[in-house]
Amino acid sequence: MITLVTGATRSGKSEWAEHLALRSQKSVIYIATATRYPDDAEWETRLQKHCDRRPENWQTLEVPIELAKNILEIKNNSAYILVDSLGTWLANLLEENEESWIQIEKELLSAIQACKVDITFVSEEVGWGIVPAYELGRTFRDRLGGLSRKIGAIADAVYLVTGGYAVNLTQIGERLP
Repeated sequence: MITLVTGATRSGKSEWAEHLALRSQKSVIYIATATRYPDDAEWETRLQKHCDRRPENWQTLEVPIELAKNILEIKNNSAYILVDSLGTWLANLLEENEESWIQIEKELLSAIQACKVDITFVSEEVGWGIVPAYELGRTFRDRLGGLSRKIGAIADAVYLVTGGYAVNLTQIGERLP
């Protein structure tokens, strides 16, 4: 089963994805996509809050770049993969040129479809505000929006989390053609 959990900053999307993982009663493999910056105390505090919420029996993999490869390497059929988050992962690859990005995205989508275990992705909603005034911001917004839409198209469930509520869009919405 493929699940996408999307929402705004501080909406509760990570907590909802963690709830889904716990509810599965499976062995959870948490893929953390953030790059650590020990000199950035505020960033490290954010990361620690995520760590503190996770049960000790969850396996954590820190995967800032090679997401598709790591997904394909998980062969435990009784596992549940939780990837948090696509936006952070994409930010780690933002310097890639368009051709390179298209290939990386294809590899990820292929890995997701080949994955034999339940997998949930957390993704940030970034396109509801103004168009960024700088090119890198527009690239990030466009790539993440496109990737989330592509994963949503193959997902069994898509949740929008806002204001502390999770809405199952696959139950109340219609998939775009």
